[in-house]
Amino acid sequence: MASAMRSPHRVILLACLAAAPLAAQSAESLDFLAGLPDFREIRNMLPAYLNRAAMTHLADRERKVAQLSTAQDVAARRAYIRERMLRALGGLPERTPLNARVTGVLDRDGYRVERIVFESQPRFYVTANLYLPKAGRPPYPAVLFPLGHEAGAKSHNTWQQILITLARRGYVALAWDPIGQGERAQLYDADLGESKVVRSTTEHSMVGIQCLLTGDNLARYTIWDGMRALDYLLSRSEVDPARVACTGNSGGGTHTAYLSALDDRIQVAAPSCYITSWRRLLESIGPQDAEQNIPPGLADGLDQADFVLAFAPKPYLILSAIRDFFSISGARETFEEARRVYTRLDAEQKIKMVEADDGHGYTKPRRQAAYAFLGRWLKGVEDNEPEQPVAAETEEALRATESGQVATSLGGETVFSLNRKRVEQFRSARDRAARRAREITGFQRPEGPLRVRPYGRIARAGYRIEKLIYETEPEILVPALLWVPDGEGRRPAILYVHGRGKSAGSAEIEQLVKAGTVVLSIDSRGTGETAYSNPNLGSDFPRWFGDYGNAMRALLIGRTFVGMRAADIVRAVDLLAADPRVDAGRIYGLGRDAGAVPLLHAAVFDPRIQKLALEGLLLSYESVASHRVHRGVFENVVPGVLRHYDLPDLVAALAPRPVAIANVVDPLGQRVPLAEAARLYRGARVAERKPDEPVTAVFKELLP
Repeated sequence: MASAMRSPHRVILLACLAAAPLAAQSAESLDFLAGLPDFREIRNMLPAYLNRAAMTHLADRERKVAQLSTAQDVAARRAYIRERMLRALGGLPERTPLNARVTGVLDRDGYRVERIVFESQPRFYVTANLYLPKAGRPPYPAVLFPLGHEAGAKSHNTWQQILITLARRGYVALAWDPIGQGERAQLYDADLGESKVVRSTTEHSMVGIQCLLTGDNLARYTIWDGMRALDYLLSRSEVDPARVACTGNSGGGTHTAYLSALDDRIQVAAPSCYITSWRRLLESIGPQDAEQNIPPGLADGLDQADFVLAFAPKPYLILSAIRDFFSISGARETFEEARRVYTRLDAEQKIKMVEADDGHGYTKPRRQAAYAFLGRWLKGVEDNEPEQPVAAETEEALRATESGQVATSLGGETVFSLNRKRVEQFRSARDRAARRAREITGFQRPEGPLRVRPYGRIARAGYRIEKLIYETEPEILVPALLWVPDGEGRRPAILYVHGRGKSAGSAEIEQLVKAGTVVLSIDSRGTGETAYSNPNLGSDFPRWFGDYGNAMRALLIGRTFVGMRAADIVRAVDLLAADPRVDAGRIYGLGRDAGAVPLLHAAVFDPRIQKLALEGLLLSYESVASHRVHRGVFENVVPGVLRHYDLPDLVAALAPRPVAIANVVDPLGQRVPLAEAARLYRGARVAERKPDEPVTAVFKELLP
């Protein structure tokens, strides 16, 4: 087939795959990668490709950091880090009154605990506990204590062990419930008595995806909570503002790193069980939940060591676990890079790394190291006193609200409601320019000769199926099926893009080919036989977010699944246009479910797609921001899209090319009423397709 193609694109055969007979195969399976010797490599193709791109960015960053030699160099690097972080966050909110109040006090031996509510943004309530010493004389040194994802939030036993110990040793310490934890469930369900999605990491990523659509990041809210917590801490007369540290574990280590890099008021930093390197993270467990990723950080040339460099030359302690799921090798490499910079600043004594041969957590060896480091740099005396057990309070005793949930006691804003306001803010200024789609999706048009490898045929009554693999770009192979009716002459062709890959919807493809069209169905990268399952994410994340790890990798390097899959589709158009059995002037597109969004983008990028039919298309990106809960949309997310365009704008941009749309769905995959879909997609023919209705009846305009 390939040798007979005629097109401006030169066609060559792929040599990288094992030879296979071109005669009809006895097996009727439409999947064929399992028969390839390098099947495993192809299944791992997408993460390997994304990781290689990430490593290129990281290598370039390493070369730049190696040239830092003076205080001026480090100051310039700090300014760059902050500028890129703040831009990726979407900026920070306005500093408004905290309206803080104490809702209760626990008087204990050697310390007291105040239960506090403050507003990090107007009516965005933060619940917190302030631990105050009884001994000594104020003003005391202070510790800002961001929390990890552990159950109980601020009432977690380990956090109480640390906070009570600090108070008894003469520190004022503040801990607050992170978004989605403790008293601050953002998707609280009164019937369930908990978050609609139960797990805090799932909730973080759920609202985090909505934030991405506006060009923000969930960390915009979590970092701002931390900065406002610091505002409150420094408002207390008991605190010495010149002696403030920040320390936390896991997610609290993440925010220790963030806050210390961005806020000059912090004088000592000690993140626990977070610091590693992006190189080692990508080689192991991959990206974690929403606020731990700030796209396009890798494309911007940022690594975790930059959080330390932005703090230099102030005292920094990296606390690590040898058996952590965060790579100890990455932590050691990050420490060595930071130590070299500190040495050039004549501050080598201010950076330290402590390892314990244990697992993830703020365990006793790391706690003792933190007490010693804080004592040295906040009190001038290294504190090596052994830690004593404490009597932990119940979760109820530490509650700052009456019911134990802001949602039921105070109401107010959530990340969801604040993000909705951001959507409304940007809607009036939206340029609705489809031309911006290339830029913000990271679309790269395929170039060079078209490389195709035939892999056998299946003969069926009235048509045949040709198995093949084509190359979109080096390292990206796309398995495909070319369905060809019997007979001579050039025919119209339909490019069929299904969210589950080339073999999904085979019954309706058969209807199309029997109606006289050539059909090319594809496994765009990460679908069908090239789909990747990350064993490190368990079942919860894939159920809600699909291929979360690779989609997030793409965002971190400044790409999107939408843009990359659109490139696979455009390359498929090249393949059809080069086939002598196809009328290159009559190439149409049919997108199903999750395949509809990338096909819509590809049609905007490539005018050779003369007609377009979409079934199961997402109603709009704005609808994702309007639904509290969504499922299966992350792979089609484009960061910042709602500042520029939405899906109906792309359909309008295709005019006068005809577009037909059937069974539009909401962000949970439920069918939207026809009138609502028709209102948004006025320039298209919008219809409903009944379960047993033939595809040939719904999309007649695609047929000869």
